[in-house]
Amino acid sequence: MTVSQIRNVVEAALLAAGRPLPPAEIRELFDEFERPELAAIEAALAALAADYHGRGIELCEVASGFRVQVRDAVALPVSRLWQERPAKYSRALLETLALIAYRQPITRGEIEDIRGVAVNPNIMRTMLERSWIRVIGHRDVPGRPELLATTREFLDYFGLQSLDDLPTLAQLRDLDTLGVQLEFAQGPAAPDGADEQEAGGAAAPSAAGESG
Repeated sequence: MTVSQIRNVVEAALLAAGRPLPPAEIRELFDEFERPELAAIEAALAALAADYHGRGIELCEVASGFRVQVRDAVALPVSRLWQERPAKYSRALLETLALIAYRQPITRGEIEDIRGVAVNPNIMRTMLERSWIRVIGHRDVPGRPELLATTREFLDYFGLQSLDDLPTLAQLRDLDTLGVQLEFAQGPAAPDGADEQEAGGAAAPSAAGESG
């Protein structure tokens, strides 16, 4: 199989998958009798990244592998393909997510102590349903509260390869930047208002006064 053929298969797989693909999984797509070495797959990925330079799409490496995505410079006009507005998340949700990302593992009670308000249950449900966070254990204290941490899906959604790619707290001047959605490969955003409701925007205020 020629270098050009390998690159074509790699590109087609990335476009068809609708999710990030690691090089090892891409390699398994080839017939076993003409399966290229992993180095050839990685070379094809590098060639595609170079081919996309200056174009409206780019090859991005995230935690789960590689994906082809819309370049940020043309994201706004491309987003008009969908009638629904991009997903929006409340500041309370973003603050809670940021605390989990930067202080993990962390309990819900510790989040509430830092923020000074009770966490709206809808916020936790939204993050769990999107697989952005998961329970990784329990704190060895009375009540054994759940320990929360972020997931690979969280890294993929925000275009990160690892937690080391998170901006420093000094760089993170505006929590709203966490809500920027650059991944158009997975299709249109949720219906208008759905995320705001799930994040607690339509829920009654909690006893501590947080509405999400």
